[in-house]
Amino acid sequence: MASIAGEPVHTPRRKQAGVPGPLRLIARDTLQTALDQAASRKVTVVAAPAGSGKTSLLRAWAGRQDERRGLAVVQVQRDQQDAQLFWLAMLKAVRALSGEPVGAEPPKASPDFDGAAMVDRVLAELAGRRARVTVLIDDVHELGSAEAFTHLTRLLTNLPDGVHAILATRRDLPLRLHHLRLEGQLAELRAADLRFSEEETRVLLTAAGITLSDSAVTRLHERTEGWAAGLRLAVLSLTGHPDPERFVAEFTGSGRAVAEYLIAEMLEHQPEDVQNLLLRTSILQRVNGELADLLTGRPGSTRILLGLEDANAFVVSLDAQRTWFRYHHMFTDLLRLELRRSLPGEVQALHRTAAAWFTVHGAHVEAVRHLQAAGDWSEAAELLVDYSFGMMLDGQEETMQTLLEAFPGRTGVNFPELSAVRTMIDMVHGRLEEAAAHLAVTAAYAASAPEDRRPRLEAAVAALNLSMGRRRASLPEVMRHAVFLDQPPAGQTDEEIALGAELRVVALMNLGAMEAFALGVSDGPRHLREGAALARKIGRPYLEVACLSQLGFATKLPDFTAARIRSEEAIALAEEHGWGTAHILAPALISLACTMVWMGEFDDAEGVVHRVDLALRGDEGPGISTLAHLVKGMLHAGRFRLAEAADAFGRAAEFQSRLPEPHALGGYVIAWLLATRARLGAVQDARDALEALDSPLIDSGELRTARAVVCLAEGDPDAALAAVGPVNDRGAPVVHVATVVEANVLAALAHDELGAHKEAHEALECALALAEPQGLVLPFVMAGAGAVLEALPPHRTAHAALRADILDVAHGTSLTTPAPAPTAAPPELSPAEIRVLRYLPTNLSRPEIADELSISVNTVNTHVRNIYAKLQATDRTSAVRRARQLRLLATGNPR
Repeated sequence: MASIAGEPVHTPRRKQAGVPGPLRLIARDTLQTALDQAASRKVTVVAAPAGSGKTSLLRAWAGRQDERRGLAVVQVQRDQQDAQLFWLAMLKAVRALSGEPVGAEPPKASPDFDGAAMVDRVLAELAGRRARVTVLIDDVHELGSAEAFTHLTRLLTNLPDGVHAILATRRDLPLRLHHLRLEGQLAELRAADLRFSEEETRVLLTAAGITLSDSAVTRLHERTEGWAAGLRLAVLSLTGHPDPERFVAEFTGSGRAVAEYLIAEMLEHQPEDVQNLLLRTSILQRVNGELADLLTGRPGSTRILLGLEDANAFVVSLDAQRTWFRYHHMFTDLLRLELRRSLPGEVQALHRTAAAWFTVHGAHVEAVRHLQAAGDWSEAAELLVDYSFGMMLDGQEETMQTLLEAFPGRTGVNFPELSAVRTMIDMVHGRLEEAAAHLAVTAAYAASAPEDRRPRLEAAVAALNLSMGRRRASLPEVMRHAVFLDQPPAGQTDEEIALGAELRVVALMNLGAMEAFALGVSDGPRHLREGAALARKIGRPYLEVACLSQLGFATKLPDFTAARIRSEEAIALAEEHGWGTAHILAPALISLACTMVWMGEFDDAEGVVHRVDLALRGDEGPGISTLAHLVKGMLHAGRFRLAEAADAFGRAAEFQSRLPEPHALGGYVIAWLLATRARLGAVQDARDALEALDSPLIDSGELRTARAVVCLAEGDPDAALAAVGPVNDRGAPVVHVATVVEANVLAALAHDELGAHKEAHEALECALALAEPQGLVLPFVMAGAGAVLEALPPHRTAHAALRADILDVAHGTSLTTPAPAPTAAPPELSPAEIRVLRYLPTNLSRPEIADELSISVNTVNTHVRNIYAKLQATDRTSAVRRARQLRLLATGNPR
């Protein structure tokens, strides 16, 4: 990390108008270390644009060197065409290392100057030095003689031992140093190395006594791209500024100080044709040779762009093939200002030309931006709407919103087709009423649109209707709009066939999601798997992630382990594409967090819940919001934060009340809300709410557990047992086996309160057996079963490992998330090994296991060795965890 060094003040060698004066420097330890390490080689080249801090860095490094090390500094003068003057200066600097008067044999300029001989004299002087020597040559790019570079190459490749040369330059030099590079004798520092990091930017501001918010520091760093001169100019302007935050928000390369510096140091040095290219292409966010040729009206732009990048002229390539380039942000600001000054009448035409090129090449977002910049609002709106369906399928909602906001307010009224885009934006943010209104306008517009545009518009309307049905959590509505799935794919043109396939994926995703959300419909996972496969086939990864994300939720109810795997697959695929917090990922994140909470992995679940909030970004759609608040309530309840849990369950119930139909987890929402209120002491309120319920779920297992909690809080354990009896007898309907686990735990508490400890232990053992296959911890912790569980003798349970995990969580420890299960087939254990395996979670010793199974101890030892090897376990605990992960303990109590 950089630190304030309080080093001597250095001023720029050549000051231009507007260039800052003295400024306190900061130590850049990483770069200093890099130079120290490079000193062991023959040559170091520091190549970076003007204002990158090369000179300041090298002077600071030189100032830290041992005095016994000789330092010869040669400053190349601007536009130095005469190689003789350079070599005379070099010889003078090297001779000065001896400390003897340089005038003893003063070198003189001569018409018969022999460069090769001069190199020999310099090498001879260096060879005669006993101490180590560094030769520092600054601004080498100013050398204008090819002969000078030839001689410099000879010098650098023949340096005596103990001599190190550092060259500072703005661009790559015509030196033939490839042999040194191959031999590991050449070190290079580039512009990327010299850029200030965000932390260094913060330290620089602090050193100048400037206080900015974190966001302002980030913005300043992003704006300057760590360019030292830009930061320097900003710091000088910020010193004493009455509103530094506003200054940073408005800081650009078109400001007077920065503009004067860039014009003097960069733009004025370029030939006219290069300046013309830079100005005309400054309207672009990225440029290639073909597009630059079009905008400048002349060929050869690729060569110029490549040359500018090689010269470190604030031009960087964007791809490995160096076909696309961009300019430094602040340089772009300056160029656009200069374009408006020098060619004001051509700006609009340049934007139109760029828009046409991007449209032809399928870059519709950039095309829309240039049409907007040209003021062609009608064309921009038409193009945006035509391709909004594809943008939605690629997850570009934020881009659409940015483009939409760029239209003047009146345009939204004049161009009703923009309603399609407004529908998509509102739907993403959960503003369903507004989305429905815009969708109605869009449908009417599509019906009367020109024939060539109608297929795209109709596909967009169909997709939006499906999404609207899902966001409203209405399975009938989704089914009504998905009837075409029963028909074979249709379409006459390639575009129509492609639109049909994309729409089919959208339908499968929405239908599958709603079938999973609604209770009792089992086709959800199948439709989601079909949707994911088709999305992969047609090259729509965003849709594939959407299907897999919903599949994570769809598989949760029957199997938490499978849901976890599906959710992690969706998250991994999303992260590959940079969609780690995209809203389509919210179902997978919620499912993963829910699974973690069930298994007591609270710390990791907290992190995933935070990602859920980022993914939803304030989305208040009732379905997804119900689930998000439900999992938050579970997490709070597991960590005994009952007030926060009640609030989260209350929010979930509020969103749930807006749903048109019941959903799979509806019973949990109501039951846990009432149970938490009872645990908080609001027993009568919970009782009243329970009695007032008019719901078909009243006899469900989930509501019966809530009733049992209220009865226990009222001091009536008999009534509690009566409430959960049908659940434990499997007579009451339940959403998941976790409800039966919870009911048995509550029964154990009731028995314990009645003094029936044997029955309490039996109920607990039953709960542990049901919980063991999926490692369920939450039902025990949420019910406050720690004390009764501790009273259960560990040697009398077949689930000692799970019991220990639950007690750890009950005492405030969060379990760690296990490593992902290998994708290979699970190991095959013999029936005898399985029987031994199921005793490993107990506290029984190997002789005791042998007694239980009526086999010898040696046989048990052999089986245990085989089990460890097959499960890749190192001890009993890891074998149990791995077996639980592979669901090998699912049979339950072996006794």
